[in-house]
Amino acid sequence: MSNFPSYEDSDGASEAQFDLPSTVAGLDGLHGVHYVMPATLEAFVDLYAKPHLRYAHTMLGDKQAARAVVQRCYSHLALNWTVVLKAESPEAYAWRLLKQRVELHLRITGSTHGPSDAAPPDVRTAAMQRAARATLEALRKQLEAMESPLGLYTAIAALPERQYDVIVLHYVLGYSTQRVANIMGIKPDTVRGHRRSARERIASKLGLDIPVGDEEKE
Repeated sequence: MSNFPSYEDSDGASEAQFDLPSTVAGLDGLHGVHYVMPATLEAFVDLYAKPHLRYAHTMLGDKQAARAVVQRCYSHLALNWTVVLKAESPEAYAWRLLKQRVELHLRITGSTHGPSDAAPPDVRTAAMQRAARATLEALRKQLEAMESPLGLYTAIAALPERQYDVIVLHYVLGYSTQRVANIMGIKPDTVRGHRRSARERIASKLGLDIPVGDEEKE
């Protein structure tokens, strides 16, 4: 099993390397036979384990919890890989699974529902602050007169789930449109549409105007 590579968070702070616990060993014990990871799954891990881990860490605010959630996701994928490959999009399957596991962890730890209320207050505030800073930069012309980003926190927290995810993946974690599309298992145009709608919703809640076609450059 490949290790998670090191990554940097949105503030540029280096994170220690995460090791994915031995899913293979666990499957050996479960089935009583030697489990050989398919090459397609190993390639999938190399492509998506890092962004999945970064997203989980962003939403949970805890490295150990994020690692445990992602490890459970990949254990599930390994056990069901043949079925996953038959899905219309293995990427979309894995993304839905990750979201479900993150939400389950948050519920177990006493949080409430939805992207705006899913995380405990301190974690949610930190995530909103990162998203707000990134969005302030993207909408600099429209938001430059704002004295406080508090309204922006509320606007981002009220976004629909898909739009919120795109904001986090694109603005907070810094992934390109194509990469966000790959991670979520959707088309790049759909990502652009979600991002555009999110920007328009944010601007509307803040009483701002975004000129038609004023989409940030890739």
